[in-house]
Amino acid sequence: MFILDSVLIGGLRFVFDKIAAAVDTELNDETGLREQLLAAQMRSELGELSQAEFDDLEADIVARLREIRTRAGGAAALSPDAYTVAGVEASLEGDEHS
Repeated sequence: MFILDSVLIGGLRFVFDKIAAAVDTELNDETGLREQLLAAQMRSELGELSQAEFDDLEADIVARLREIRTRAGGAAALSPDAYTVAGVEASLEGDEHS
């Protein structure tokens, strides 16, 4: 009886660990959200969504993307204060104009 209980509990634990991993992956997956945003943009361009509906949907998706990046520790990397311009490199090729 003890062996049967151990196997049953071990099997349930395995299943619950897999479910937890799938939920964690889904919560931290930016790809699905980006696809949703692209689909919303296409629906808006086709006239299936009004601009107000698109704006609401876009705000929700962008907020969720920010949450994912914050949880991943990328909030500091997205801050404009974290970057400074050290220099600019430019080149011009072509005919010179007189």
